[in-house]
Amino acid sequence: MEHRIRVAGGKWAADVFSLNLPVFAEQMREYRIRMNEDDIKAKLQQLPGGSIDLQKDQNGIATLMINHPERKNAFSGTMMLDLRDRVEELEHWTNGKGLILRGADNTFCSGSDLRAVKVMSNPEDGLRICMFMQNTLTRLLRLPLISVALVQGKALGGGAEVTTACDFRLVTSGSEICFVHKHMGLIPGWGGATRLVKLIGYRNALKLLSSAQHVDPVSGLKIGLVDEILTSTDGDSCLEEAENWLNQYTNGSSQVIRAIKNAVASGRELSQEESLKNEKSIFGTLWGSPANLRALAQKIKHN
Repeated sequence: MEHRIRVAGGKWAADVFSLNLPVFAEQMREYRIRMNEDDIKAKLQQLPGGSIDLQKDQNGIATLMINHPERKNAFSGTMMLDLRDRVEELEHWTNGKGLILRGADNTFCSGSDLRAVKVMSNPEDGLRICMFMQNTLTRLLRLPLISVALVQGKALGGGAEVTTACDFRLVTSGSEICFVHKHMGLIPGWGGATRLVKLIGYRNALKLLSSAQHVDPVSGLKIGLVDEILTSTDGDSCLEEAENWLNQYTNGSSQVIRAIKNAVASGRELSQEESLKNEKSIFGTLWGSPANLRALAQKIKHN
């Protein structure tokens, strides 16, 4: 719908632009929601339970634990706040190279705690939570760390969405990933549908979301949702196996590993022109760097 706007000199600007009122109204609505982020934080703070625990080792590998076993590691309100805080901490961890995200007690995550969902069931709060978690998981995926979701047991609903916010997914025998949103009268709201299409393609993503199919390790490997099926089953052995798997990609200078992650991430999200500019900028920070000079001094031969 075209609306004419009077500008300086009393002229009408109808030939300059057209104002799409429904789109404009939606943009203003989202703006108001962003301005009320403090409000949603206050509401989430009133829904306690569980925690998101972060450990960082001296080798540059961090472990994030979704810890709410009595609710099958479902996200409470305070856990959503915890996750955002932990991601922000990792954004400032300059020595980091890798991240393993896992759940407590041999299960990954069952999505949102239904007690919190019932308390915040109005559309406005639902959209605020959606935007809050989309922002947090986007920042998680963009971390300059090579990230792995270690899936033991079930990753359901929002838990399945969280797995897509990591670079890789390692699963144990008997585990499953399932986007159950259809059965809740919803679609993914934490960015899972968008990320899933990029991971496994349009047709496979449509099949998984519309069928709410339980994806076992072999099926996940076949469609590209799963990167490796681990042989271990108990918690400590699984973590050790995941660390060894990740080490093949994180071995080396943290500056170089982080640069690789940033260059590849920009190729995924930016236009080709902008991605090339970013790649050039990153390359410039490495040329003549300590890691580059050490490699030259070693006179490494590439056979």
